[in-house]
Amino acid sequence: QVQLVESGGGLVQAGGSLRLSCAASGRTFSRYAMGWFRQAPGKEREFVAAIMPSGGSTYYVDTVKGRFTISRDNAKKAVYLQMNSLKSEDTAVYYCNYNPPQKDSWGQGTQVTVSS
Repeated sequence: QVQLVESGGGLVQAGGSLRLSCAASGRTFSRYAMGWFRQAPGKEREFVAAIMPSGGSTYYVDTVKGRFTISRDNAKKAVYLQMNSLKSEDTAVYYCNYNPPQKDSWGQGTQVTVSS
C-alpha cells in the first residue's frame, strides 16, 4: 500500500502559479497511474489530471487544460502538479491518489486558495 502526502498549496492571486507535490512511499509506486483530484467547498471531489506509470501519457479535465501540467519522478516516488494562470474557481483542497483513485489512499490534501 502506498502512502501519499501532498504539499505545496497556499494563497495566490488570480493569474499566479503554484506547484503541488505528492510524496509516495512504498515499493510499487512506478507501476501505477497517478492522479490529482480536488474538492471545492460545497462540491463533490473531482478529477483534475492523471499520468500513466511511465509518464508518457497525461490527461486533464477540460477546465484546466493548457494551464496545469502533471508530471512524475518515479525515482523520487513523487507526482507534481504545476498550476499556472490560476483562477478563483481553482480554489479547492487538492489530493493525489492512484488513478482510478483508491478509497483507502486519500491523504489530507493541500489547500489552494486563489484570490480574485
